[in-house]
Amino acid sequence: MSDSSAPTKTIADFEAKLAEADQNVASFDLAHESLLQKARSFLRANPTAIPAIIILLAVLAFGAVADNFMTASTLSLILKQVTVVGIVAIAQTIVILTAGIDLSVGAMLVISAMVMGRLTTLSDIPFYLAIPAGLVIGTLMGLVNGVLVTKARIPPLIVTLGTLYVYNALKLWYTGSESVRPAALNEKAPELLWFGTAFNIGGANFIYGSFALIALAFVIWYLLNRTAWGRHVTAVGDDPDAAMLSGVQIDRTLISVYALAGLICAFGAWVAIGRVGSMSPIAFETVALDSITAVVIGGTSLFGGRASIIGSVLGAIIVGVFNTGLALAGVDSYWQLFASGCLVIVAVALDQWLRRASQ
Repeated sequence: MSDSSAPTKTIADFEAKLAEADQNVASFDLAHESLLQKARSFLRANPTAIPAIIILLAVLAFGAVADNFMTASTLSLILKQVTVVGIVAIAQTIVILTAGIDLSVGAMLVISAMVMGRLTTLSDIPFYLAIPAGLVIGTLMGLVNGVLVTKARIPPLIVTLGTLYVYNALKLWYTGSESVRPAALNEKAPELLWFGTAFNIGGANFIYGSFALIALAFVIWYLLNRTAWGRHVTAVGDDPDAAMLSGVQIDRTLISVYALAGLICAFGAWVAIGRVGSMSPIAFETVALDSITAVVIGGTSLFGGRASIIGSVLGAIIVGVFNTGLALAGVDSYWQLFASGCLVIVAVALDQWLRRASQ
């Protein structure tokens, strides 16, 4: 007589093992997804970690392929080169935090610099009056951008694209396409060159402008993270409707953001004069795109509501590290542009990935 329970037992054992295997796979997937979610949450809560990791990896990589890269003089030169871009990137960060953008930052910087330089060298106005005049001009230009965005209800991209052309035209009209010469600055306004003063520390060559960048980053970081104004700016960028229902005055906040961005660009103009030693009406034509690149790489979301001031500064340094490292490695300049473009694409893709983590 055959044992009819044997096949049944065999099938039951097989089904039990199959269920156990499915449970193990599900547990593995859950643990794997949990680890991925933790990573996404960490990166979203700490946007500065991404550019910091990129800088570390880039420095190690270029140090291995370029003989002169890992030296104090080269690393300090990178910091010197990105000083102006870093300052403008801070201005761009607070605008992008509100889900806006400012394409006119470079024009505002150059006009402010030309005002400071021409007032001192051509009109014999003391530097302590010329510098505030340049700061006021920069603030007013930013204020115009903010008023057009809020009162005319024009998208920031269109507003600042338009004012970019307007400010460029005014720049050429005001200067007559003439530069401010180094000799004139040295003779009549050496104070305008102060941020370009260099000094050595342990074989590294620094300028005061680099420390101005660090100080400015700390001030704006404090405003965004430790003041009611900063919370309002973040709220406007994250959800303007909810911010309005919470009592935030949207228009006033946005106008203040664009005005502050203009002021920061004007301060960057003073630093730029010292960094370059002169000023030309056609200088810093790519600084707007460079600043956007630094901001995106630094972890600030193009959709607003999340920003990292320190990350933007690190983003500017990353671009400098890649350009300098590739140049020392003997790579052609067009591949440097290629690398910058790839960095932007990867940064935006990463931002999208982090945004989906919160949905």
